[in-house]
Amino acid sequence: MVTVKSAQEIELMRQANMIVRDTLDLVGKTIKAGMTTAQVDKLVYDYITSCGARPSFLGYEGYPASACVSINEEVVHGIPSPKRFIKEGDIVSVDVGSIYKGYNGDAARTFMIGEVDAEKKKLVEVTKQSFFEGIKVLKEGARLGDLGWAIQSYVESHGFSVVRALVGHGIGTDMHEDPSVPNYGTAGRGMRLKAGMTIAIEPMVNAGTFDVKVLADDWTVVTRDGRPSAHYENTVVITKDGCEILSL
Repeated sequence: MVTVKSAQEIELMRQANMIVRDTLDLVGKTIKAGMTTAQVDKLVYDYITSCGARPSFLGYEGYPASACVSINEEVVHGIPSPKRFIKEGDIVSVDVGSIYKGYNGDAARTFMIGEVDAEKKKLVEVTKQSFFEGIKVLKEGARLGDLGWAIQSYVESHGFSVVRALVGHGIGTDMHEDPSVPNYGTAGRGMRLKAGMTIAIEPMVNAGTFDVKVLADDWTVVTRDGRPSAHYENTVVITKDGCEILSL
């Protein structure tokens, strides 16, 4: 069921998302070659809990960590490990959620570690910009297909592909609520958006084919062709004439 949030609920979500935003800002200032993905996860756990919130990913459907840390061909849901070292030239997607006073925040960024090659740099930049191209169409009465098409058309115009197997989502007291929010679609189709709806928009963009597969750990999603992938996500609230990004 799709829920429209009250002003009080939106304020609590704003606070939860500010914690997520600040966590990712801290990761961006700290992450470097030689760190392990487990060290990134500890940084996320320590900061979120220091804010009086709790990491929404930790224990979610059995997930064992506070952050998803996905490197290069890993699309999403990379499980942090003390044995996985971040290297110069990697792109690292970090997805973070927090629960504050019962409400969720959710956002993701892809970080470039040192000097990355031209393809990876363009991929990260296009993935981020595709989010901002998408939200240009948002306002009360817009359709989910308008959003998906805006993201998809921008990504494909740069020679990349949008993952189909994974989508964004509604968010509120649960981390994943209705509706599903695809990063692809047909303009003029899909659910009409209402002011007060809160959704997490998260383009996942591959350098090659959009086909993905899940590894034996049952979490880590990788590109089927082994080429790199990037991820960018924010939680937004729909308004009468646009949207507000809660995690920026």
